[in-house]
Amino acid sequence: MANLETVDAFYDRMALSKPQAEPASARDMGHFNVFARDACSIMTPYSRRDFYKISFIIGTGKLHYADKWIYIDKPALLFSNPLVPYAWEPESDKQSGWFCLFTEAFIQANERIGPLQDSPVFRIGGNPVFFMDQQKQAVVSALFTGMIKEMNSDYPYKYEVLRHHLHLLIHEAMRIEPGQCFQKHKNASARICTLFFELLERQFPIDNPGMQLRLKTATDFAHSLSVHVNHLNRAIKTITGKPTTDHIATRLIQEGKALVQHTNWTIAEIAYCLGFEYPSYFSNFFKKMTGAAPNDLRKAIV
Repeated sequence: MANLETVDAFYDRMALSKPQAEPASARDMGHFNVFARDACSIMTPYSRRDFYKISFIIGTGKLHYADKWIYIDKPALLFSNPLVPYAWEPESDKQSGWFCLFTEAFIQANERIGPLQDSPVFRIGGNPVFFMDQQKQAVVSALFTGMIKEMNSDYPYKYEVLRHHLHLLIHEAMRIEPGQCFQKHKNASARICTLFFELLERQFPIDNPGMQLRLKTATDFAHSLSVHVNHLNRAIKTITGKPTTDHIATRLIQEGKALVQHTNWTIAEIAYCLGFEYPSYFSNFFKKMTGAAPNDLRKAIV
């Protein structure tokens, strides 16, 4: 989806190389990699990712997170959840430290643990930033340098070792009090409104019949923005004068009309792309919004 950065898209954007010789067993157990943060001196786009990421940030900058931001002016650990969009706005030219990215399948392999989203460090609505004293920095630095060394080794069981390092890193963070310096943007409603429309627009255009919208309801958007749906609805109504559902419906019908008029996809394929469970649901929605059935509109332009 346009609003969701995949692992492959992340590697392309950062001009990084994926592991060259992951064994089949490692591929079956998800993805993991670790890097230095030297390339993090540019602003990252505000988006969700389809992977988890833990960053050891050395450098100053702002982390934009849902309708909040936090100023990072000392070494910190950042835990990024795939369900929550964020952006990093660096201030200092020098950005160092490390980061690792991984999928849920990687950390869950051979483990019987609950979903990461339920853990204290990745929980939605929690604080994802943990500031560190010098002693904790030394411990975390050792873990990351150990990961780098292990990743570059040819030890056949290195992914088991890396998984162990990752668990230790999470537990070290859980010993730290999370950062409490988050601030609301001066106009929180305007910020939420902007983020909502960014998420909405990033889902379009739909350019192949295999795509399907993942964010279809106000609740979906609120979940992605890490705010309560009532809070989202109030913000959208305050800024635009219209309910959230009206904006979603308007954008859906705009895309639906374009797909009906300018593609040869079946109505069922279009309905699937736009998140409708049955073609009849889409047809009824389309007729209610436009006054004509999808097939009637298509016939009229032939």
